[in-house]
Amino acid sequence: MIPKLPLHDPRWRDLEGVTADEVRALLEQMASTAATGTGDEWRRTWTHLTGGLIDGGVVSDGAYASLPHLVEAAAALPPGQTVDVWVDMGFMMTADYRPPVPADLGAGFSAALRLAERAATRSLLAAGAPAQMYPHLALSCVAFTGHHIAPALQRLPDGQESELLLVCPGCGSDTEIPEFFVNPVRPPVEAPQLPDPAPVRQGEHPWGEVAAALEQETPGEGWEPFLRVAREVAAAGVPPETPGQAVLCLVAGLVALKGAPHRAGREWARRLMSLTGYFRCWDCERTWTIADGLAENPDGALPRNHLAEAWTDSGWSAVTGESASPSASAGGTGEAATRFRREGNALLAADGTCWGRISVFSDSVPGSIGGVDSLAVVSRSGQPALVAGAGDRGMLCLWDAADGRLVHGPLAGHPDRIRSMTVLPRPDGRILLASGGDTGTIAVWDPVTGRPVREPVGNWPGGVTGMCAATVPDGGTLLVTATPRGAVRLWNPDTGEAVGRLNPYGSPIRSIAAVPIAAGHTLIAAADTGGRIHVWDPAVDDPWDPGAVVPLSKRALSDADHRAAAVAVVPTQDRTLLATGDDRGVVMLWDLATGDPVGDGLPSSTGTAGLPVMAATTLHDGRSVLVTGSRLGRRLRVWEPESGTVQHIAVDVAVTCLATAGPDLIVGHDRGVLRLPLTRQ
Repeated sequence: MIPKLPLHDPRWRDLEGVTADEVRALLEQMASTAATGTGDEWRRTWTHLTGGLIDGGVVSDGAYASLPHLVEAAAALPPGQTVDVWVDMGFMMTADYRPPVPADLGAGFSAALRLAERAATRSLLAAGAPAQMYPHLALSCVAFTGHHIAPALQRLPDGQESELLLVCPGCGSDTEIPEFFVNPVRPPVEAPQLPDPAPVRQGEHPWGEVAAALEQETPGEGWEPFLRVAREVAAAGVPPETPGQAVLCLVAGLVALKGAPHRAGREWARRLMSLTGYFRCWDCERTWTIADGLAENPDGALPRNHLAEAWTDSGWSAVTGESASPSASAGGTGEAATRFRREGNALLAADGTCWGRISVFSDSVPGSIGGVDSLAVVSRSGQPALVAGAGDRGMLCLWDAADGRLVHGPLAGHPDRIRSMTVLPRPDGRILLASGGDTGTIAVWDPVTGRPVREPVGNWPGGVTGMCAATVPDGGTLLVTATPRGAVRLWNPDTGEAVGRLNPYGSPIRSIAAVPIAAGHTLIAAADTGGRIHVWDPAVDDPWDPGAVVPLSKRALSDADHRAAAVAVVPTQDRTLLATGDDRGVVMLWDLATGDPVGDGLPSSTGTAGLPVMAATTLHDGRSVLVTGSRLGRRLRVWEPESGTVQHIAVDVAVTCLATAGPDLIVGHDRGVLRLPLTRQ
């Protein structure tokens, strides 16, 4: 028996995403089907329940209490009926955000994973799963083993897509390979090699039957070496030390063996075996295994150090080998395709002339602030602006925006990583600064003195992923905070009291911004983890009341297939626009007065694809510019929406966040902060 949290335990009331009654109802339906062999009511209940257990890549804490019950019930059903269950659970195990397993549920959850591995493997060997679904089932089984390649489950396209998106393990840049999933007649790469001696999993495991079944399959001429690797990995029990390439051979072999119809299974298997090859990152120009580009932060990933054929963002090419030594990590950046590049403390134009000087913001103790995850610019009448930066060490610093001199800090306040900040203008002319931490703490600071006005308080689940200041028609300014759990709250900055809520649907929020629509009135725009864009009016008491909000054009969003991952405010000469960016590098502009898009937008870019970071400003001559890049990327695009002009900047830091101070761009990165000019000096 698996240790489980009893359904009558009062702790269920404190869990998110599910109730004990919902779990009880599903268990009864599954037990009835297991006893009679008929009935599928449980499938509809399961679909409803999983919507609460995982939403937009965020797993609720209720999953850890529910899954031991549900795995035990699903394991009692015929293996051919539970394919969807194991795939859904695999997506939960590889979701982008998974809270830690509570200590009192750890034993039961671990036992549930072991049972899920055994039961899901039985489903693997049951006939009939569609070929294009079978990789998801196989990788779900791999997820239950804890192997690091399992997050590839989140990246596999469906049968209608041909491109492949990879993340460079070295520099974090995205590489999108078009027309990757073709049906090769012969292998485009050699089969991967297992270490000698090959790792072997200790203890009992269910993969022996899989290895025996794979003896019956050959997907075509030239593919036998790949299938041999697949059999060896299965016989060893898929130990965690197995290279990701080898586990992908196992996944492809299973698709060839059991994917239905059989011909489609063999074709899809050959496509998947191409994942055992290599790709060349467009940014750092190093060559990696595709498996490492699919995995999430793979341990021990190293670039290739000998000649290899590799995919690039423009297709297949021959690539010379690079050294895996540290000196190779500075590889080329394709500067011929960029408008500007950094050289020392100078920003050089394409013709080699100096565009301006780059200021590296100082640190009182070198390295004391670490990476910077959030920036805010404090504008002061008649005085230089201040730049506030904070990040992974919970320290906050204030610099002079003009020369990068440290004015205050590092200021200790948060017990955790600071994820967001915003400036709060007060009616008496003061300017405050709010900061939000990884564990939901919120602090308020006086940026002029560097002293806290309110010490960090609160413990909201999921952390504070975004902050902004909302001006309402009664003359007040409210602090708006958002979390990945969907809580968007309005706060009185002076008292620290929560005075309202937005986001009635509870969608997990990843980015938020305040957009002025009139003097003394702002709307709040947000992007959730599912790519949806929300707009709310903080001036109304009822979060369901749209107030002054005009919905964004559904037709425009649908035609563009635009799934926003970030929002930003773009000031122009006659109005303020909302910018929405997706992880392909596309940026759209919106007029919130009409809900319609403005202009053609900024097209996608492989060089800046990924989780977007954006900031906008108005230059001295009145031109509006928006700067966009990707988190941990090393390239930026500077876009003038009115003229459509796009310029590129190559930097040698991993960008984490952006802000603007007049005509200057402030760049937060993995080692600190720098400032660079957007106009020639």
